[in-house]
Amino acid sequence: MYQTLLTIHSYWRWLVLISLLFSIAKAIVDYRNNKNYSSFDEFVRKVTVSIFHLQLILGFTLYFISPLVALFFSNMSEGIHLREIRFFAMEHSLMMFISIIIVTIGAVKIKHKKTSKSKYKSTFIWFSIALLIILLNIPWEFSPLVNRPSFR
Repeated sequence: MYQTLLTIHSYWRWLVLISLLFSIAKAIVDYRNNKNYSSFDEFVRKVTVSIFHLQLILGFTLYFISPLVALFFSNMSEGIHLREIRFFAMEHSLMMFISIIIVTIGAVKIKHKKTSKSKYKSTFIWFSIALLIILLNIPWEFSPLVNRPSFR
């Protein structure tokens, strides 16, 4: 079960990134072109947040069944000094959780904005902050610290 969920979580990250990039790009283009915030924009916001929340569920499930996290908690004094174990038990999980909080808060703020311009601006700001956190905390295959394949 662990390996299956890990594979799904790994592939689902691409949907998270694509949905965020699409939302941010659309917000920039529509902001510059003075477009009205449409029902499609609302749909994109909801889909992006839903994709994030599903990734959160996958991530939490993985966290509680991960052998790396179990190893970390069984011997924290040693685990804190092992980069890979510490990364998954503390850094990755915390920063991804923060990014999901940022996307969720941003989505609520976007929903309550009155003008199209302010909705697009909020989308850009909140989703870009989350994207930056995510990009910095994914265990990319080229990362010198902790790496994983882009596709399992």
